[in-house]
Amino acid sequence: MASLIRCPHCGARPREEFTVRGAALARPAPEAGEAAWYAYVYLRENPRGPHAEHWHHSAGCRRWLVVTRDTATHETLGVADAAAAVEQTR
Repeated sequence: MASLIRCPHCGARPREEFTVRGAALARPAPEAGEAAWYAYVYLRENPRGPHAEHWHHSAGCRRWLVVTRDTATHETLGVADAAAAVEQTR
């Protein structure tokens, strides 16, 4: 049985329709120093447990999503539109 991701725009869709970009991290400000940008690009955690990632629904609505999944079990814990997630943090 295929794993399903609940896209907020398209409903439950097979995981194969999505492309994973990586961790959903807050970007440094454009004027942030070199050290902040180096840390953002190269220094990443490898967490065990719940982790938020950017996923692209490349074979569907083509929207960017923030998918929270458990890295130990691969269970999907939540899905939100990435644009809406950014607005909530402002």
